[in-house]
Amino acid sequence: MLFHYHFWTPYLEETEKFYIENGFRISLRMGKYEGEYQTFNPPLDWDNFREKDITFRIIEARKGAINITFGFGKKVIFDHIGFLVNPNEHDEICNKAREMSWKVSSNDRRTFIGTPYGFRIELQSNLDAIDGTTDIAKIEELELFVENGEFKKDLSQLFNKQADNIHSFIGETSTINKAVMSGVLISSKIDPNGVNVVRKGN
Repeated sequence: MLFHYHFWTPYLEETEKFYIENGFRISLRMGKYEGEYQTFNPPLDWDNFREKDITFRIIEARKGAINITFGFGKKVIFDHIGFLVNPNEHDEICNKAREMSWKVSSNDRRTFIGTPYGFRIELQSNLDAIDGTTDIAKIEELELFVENGEFKKDLSQLFNKQADNIHSFIGETSTINKAVMSGVLISSKIDPNGVNVVRKGN
């Protein structure tokens, strides 16, 4: 199940505000401050730490079965999309990725698969990565720009099934152009990183 995407961005506070306005909750803020990684989670808000020199590694926004993360970058860079899979699916997908000569990197928490498209694919088997069920909110479709190749075809090969909720088009830079979601509040609006978040049914 498609559940996640991640960007590096200079627009951290603006991005957080956007997703809160869409009904998301902020579950995590972690950044380096005075040489150490620390958390600045709610109920703290930006007025509590805006003036501190914090380099945020990750801010996490959640709603239902959607998990969106972003961290500080000097410019907007799309990093990865994520799928919730069971352990058997995880192993099959990793084996297929190796057959395709895509790099597989795993740790105790998650697996990343490198693609030739300038971004990664995350495989996540821990259900605590989401807040709830798809009845509350989920990513229905993603529309991506990729620099070259046939990402949708390769994704279908990787997962051994048609990637019906992923659409890809050739663009100058690999990024997410549109995210169709159920359970969000705003009918259609572009986030600070260029993702057009559209409520399903518009």
